[in-house]
Amino acid sequence: MDDRALVEALQGGDPQAPRVLIERFQGVVFGLCYRMMGHRQDAEDVAQDTFLRAIRGMAGFDVDRPVRPWLLGIAANRCRTALGRRARRPGLAETVVDQVDHRPGVSDPDDLAGELERALTRLRPEYRLVFSLYHEQNLSYEDISQTVGCPIGTVKTWLHRARSELAEHLSRRGVRC
Repeated sequence: MDDRALVEALQGGDPQAPRVLIERFQGVVFGLCYRMMGHRQDAEDVAQDTFLRAIRGMAGFDVDRPVRPWLLGIAANRCRTALGRRARRPGLAETVVDQVDHRPGVSDPDDLAGELERALTRLRPEYRLVFSLYHEQNLSYEDISQTVGCPIGTVKTWLHRARSELAEHLSRRGVRC
């Protein structure tokens, strides 16, 4: 079943269609939510909320539009809302210390992955979102623009800033590739 047939099935009330939607897109939606939220349980909650909202809003969805960017847009909005709520909650103060790694070079790929993950969590949410949509979800600038609801120029600027901040953070940590 292609996306158009799936949307038509959802709009027609096919009881199997929600299961197909979730099975087809749960990986990309959860991946984006996990990248944005940084916590598995929060990502699961947001992903679930994303699919509930998508299924409820399917009646007005244009069958000629691609489903994936639309779903990722819902997920991005739900993540931003959840991050805003999280920021307003009182919690334990987190102290992050950036220590330079004095090793001559990172030889273990897991170390580089860990450093990159650490650097990504320090990005502003909108930079992390655009970076993830472009590099992990392989969306075009146009699709990202539609997903996050901002002009293509803004997407390009945020992506550039994300890359610059990542490079600066990795450099400060002494990571050389």
